[in-house]
Formats: sequence, structure tokens, C-alpha cells
Amino acid sequence: MSLNISSGQQISDVSKLSKALHGKREITGRVILNGISETAEFVMDYIQNVAYYKEVEGKEVLITGCDTGFGFALAKHLHELGFTVFAGCLLKDTNGNGAEELQGMQSDRMHVFQLNVCHEGEVAKAVEFVKQHLKNPEKGLWGVVNNAGISTFGDVEFTTLDKYKEVMDVNLWGTVRITKSFLPLIRRAKGRVVCVGSTLGRMCKPSRSCYSISKIGVEAFTGCLRQEMYQWGVKVINIEAGNFIAATELFTKEGVERRGDEMWEEASDIVRADYGKTPLVHQVTRMKSIVVCGAKQTTDVLNAITDALRSKYPYTHYTLADTYSWIEFQIMAHLPTAIADWIYIS
Repeated sequence: MSLNISSGQQISDVSKLSKALHGKREITGRVILNGISETAEFVMDYIQNVAYYKEVEGKEVLITGCDTGFGFALAKHLHELGFTVFAGCLLKDTNGNGAEELQGMQSDRMHVFQLNVCHEGEVAKAVEFVKQHLKNPEKGLWGVVNNAGISTFGDVEFTTLDKYKEVMDVNLWGTVRITKSFLPLIRRAKGRVVCVGSTLGRMCKPSRSCYSISKIGVEAFTGCLRQEMYQWGVKVINIEAGNFIAATELFTKEGVERRGDEMWEEASDIVRADYGKTPLVHQVTRMKSIVVCGAKQTTDVLNAITDALRSKYPYTHYTLADTYSWIEFQIMAHLPTAIADWIYIS
């Protein structure tokens, strides 16, 4: 009996030892596999950085509209990556929060300056400021990011001509003005011109004509410039952003309400009489829902602009949208107009 018990104990001990060794082999195997995986990931990242991306160190980039939204976040993001950033801020001279925070970084790679893209004098001063702070003006400026922009909504008959001019002056003429002013420096560097456009630059929607016209203009401008700059080795890229209103706070519910009241006050007597207030109320309600939906973070746009600046082979267009906006974009941009109109309006 004792022999049987002893044998059983020996068998049990051997079984435990076998399981322990098997467990150790499993752990060792996992460690080896993890090591191989991490090594492969490191090698792939290294190859990608060498083959696909340009070196960041020494690259200098100008960004417009750095007070808030994409511009503010992008200035900090590119600085973290190692770029030297020229951050143009509309409210720098009036101690805007965005400008003050960027200045507060106290970095020799973050240059903050006053810039109203609609003001010829300020743009001329910006060119001189950048030239004075470039490490080597003869080698030029690597990138310009035309980000400054404003938005609005409203049917054609509820939108004044002055409002059309205001939006166009910032979104389109501001982009043209900045690009033309800095192109000589960009050409020297064989650099990049990046324009923050919109999916509304390639499709039309009710109550968005004012904004859409400006972004369609940006699309046409970047397309023509891209072909012209090919001989200089300059890449021109359009970032087609979908609904990022919640992420950038370009509009708030309160702002939408104020805009609705403003449109009613500015409308002519005949427009008020013919339309009544109900259609305007519907526009405001719809815009309020748009304000709170869509992307909540700017990450996708920041990554796209970064790729446009760093990649040796950037896309001509980066289209960024949530699922609903992407489907809407495909329908409006590619289906026959009559069908797209019927789907959207109905």
C-alpha cells in the first residue's frame, strides 16, 4: 500500500513538474513572440520614416488662424514633433488666449505674431517677420498651412451680400493672399502648400451656399496651383474636412441662435412676407443638431496635415468625415446631380 501511495505521489510530482515546465515554455514563447513583434514594429517604423517621411528637424512651417480650433492645436502638435512653427494669430495684439498660451511656451521654435489674412499690411509684415526668423532665408520656408477660416449658414435670400463678401475674404481671398505672398519662400524649399478646405468644396447643400462657394474656390485654387507648382517640386494639398464643428467650436448653439435672429432682422420685407419665419426656424434647428454631432476631436485633421507636410508622397486630397458625412459626400459628389438632389431634398 505504501508503495502504491509513493508511486502515486511520484507520478503526481512528475505531473506538476511537467505542467510547470510547460507553463514556463509558454511564458518564454510569449516573451520571444512579443520581442519579435516589437522588433518588427520598430524596424517597420524605421523603414517607413526613412522611405516615406521627410526629416522634421530644421523644417519651418507657417500656420494661419492659430487662435483656436485646428490652427491652435496644429501649432502645438507640429512643435511637439520638432517643427519650427510660425503661428499667425488674429488676436495676438489684443492678448487673445490662444496667442498668449502659444507665447507662454517660451520656445525658440514657436514664433507667434499678429496676422489678419484679410489685411494686406499685416500680411506684408508677416512675410518680413518670417524672413527675419528663418534659420536660412535662402533655403526658404518648408510649409504654409492656410487654416484661417470662418463659417456661416442661411438660405440665399436670408444672407446679405456683405456676409458673402466677409466669408469669401477670409476663406478664399485670405488663402490666395497668404499663398501668393509666401510662394517665393516655399519654392526655394521645394516645400508644401496645405489648404484647409471642406467636403462642402465638392458638394452643395441648402443653406450653406455662402460657405460652400468659398471652399469650392479653395478647391479650384489648390487644383490650379498644384499643376503650376509641379515644375518647382512644390506639393499643394487640400484637406477636405467634414463636420468638425464640435471639435473646433466654430459654431455654438448660442451662436446659431444669434445668427438666426440676425438673418431675420436683415431680411427684406418681401422675403419675410413670402417665407415667413418657419423655414428660418427649421434652418436654425437643423444647424443646432449639426453643431453637436460629427467629430469631437481634431486628431484626424492634425494627422492628415502632418502627413501632408512630412510625407515624401502626400495625397492631393485628404477627405476626413464621420460615416454619415462620408456617405453624404459620396452621394452628392458622384451621383448624377438630379438623383443626388432628389435624395437630399426629399
